[in-house]
Amino acid sequence: MQELIMTIMQDIKFYDCRVIEGSSTSIILDNGKIEEISRNFTRGAGVRALCGGSWGYTSVEGEIDLKQGVEAASKLAFSMNASTPKEDVELAAVNPPEVKNLPEVRIDPRDISIEEKVDLLKNIETNAKVKGINSTKVMYLESEFKVEYRSSDGIECAYELMNVGFAVSAVASENGVYQAGRESRFGYGYELFKKENVLELAGKAGNTAIELLKAKTPKGGEMPVILDQELAGVFAHEAVGHASEADLVLEGDSILENRIGEQIASPLITIIDDPTLHEFGYYPFDAEGAKSKRTEIIKNGVFNSYLHSRETAAKLGGTPGNCRAQGYSMPVVRMSNTFIDNGDARLEEMLEEIKDGMYLIGSRGGQVNTGEGIFQFNAEKGYLIKNGELTELVRDVSLSGKTLEILNHVVLVGNDLKMTAGRCGKAGQLVPVSDGSPHLSISKALVGGA
Repeated sequence: MQELIMTIMQDIKFYDCRVIEGSSTSIILDNGKIEEISRNFTRGAGVRALCGGSWGYTSVEGEIDLKQGVEAASKLAFSMNASTPKEDVELAAVNPPEVKNLPEVRIDPRDISIEEKVDLLKNIETNAKVKGINSTKVMYLESEFKVEYRSSDGIECAYELMNVGFAVSAVASENGVYQAGRESRFGYGYELFKKENVLELAGKAGNTAIELLKAKTPKGGEMPVILDQELAGVFAHEAVGHASEADLVLEGDSILENRIGEQIASPLITIIDDPTLHEFGYYPFDAEGAKSKRTEIIKNGVFNSYLHSRETAAKLGGTPGNCRAQGYSMPVVRMSNTFIDNGDARLEEMLEEIKDGMYLIGSRGGQVNTGEGIFQFNAEKGYLIKNGELTELVRDVSLSGKTLEILNHVVLVGNDLKMTAGRCGKAGQLVPVSDGSPHLSISKALVGGA
């Protein structure tokens, strides 16, 4: 048996280990009543091994024996490579990252009692329950975790982070019609609740639900539109960011394949992914030990770079640093903080220029096909624009179209960049991200309505 292990290890060209240790707290209030208070602890590791062109992967929970984990992942890689050999995988070289400038936590949430946190949520719930609201839900989330990384090519590094945040939703109904308002904020440290006016945000969620009940669904069609920062940020993340992930490019599932250096958007558009920013998608090094770095995906309308793992960077040419994982799952290419950079236009200027159209606000999800380059996003609400002024509030509106067409129809970019925190799903994993944009004015887009 020992001889077999030695033979396998001789054929293993690379292995790495990520050890994750931490805890999380969640509190949920449903219509003012405590539905859940939970605290969970986790400790585990994800181990990869590369043999020829095959990856072996194993995860370990609880007590961790990294040597045993490496042997298990190596056996899997060796077995797969022996049964179905693939082209050898090369990995781009990385230097040991320097971990510095972590987000500062001024108020440690662990120093705040559960009772105080529950009282805060009750105040948030009270403010969300404006007249006419039928139901409310408030959620508090807190997590602390330490990530340790080491690899067979000599990289060893570690960091610790503390995340906190909350979300509130309010639902109103009338004659069988339901409308909801939602607000959320996530960041680092309990000072988030002093920096943000959370009671005002809760009232905004309640009032949005009430206002949407009275709003009408507009007639859809092709028209000029203005996107607010949240919806434009979702477009940047979903339609452009995912299409720039190099693993999807190699799978033939991206409209951006073989487009490096091409003018694919209005010269006003620059889209950046930057995990060094102290936003919700921050990390000092990725799941492969590569230091985090700013990537200009599109610069002045020209497609500039893919997002890379060490494997994709070696295949396509580029710089690694965009490989992430939820906990100790298998790492994949992921975004971090993705945004459209500021222009110099004001919202008032956009309204004057557009004359008649629609102003779309917020996001309620949607879908994207990165291979075909088409998308559909649901806005939280909208306003009709008539003679350069915002008029009637409308609901049940969506934005859809072809990614490259929309990018080329941008005629003004605002100077009011704003980021929104959330989580991104890919490969069955959720990771913290932020996306954002200034206001965007688009000369022609398809708006869905009645």
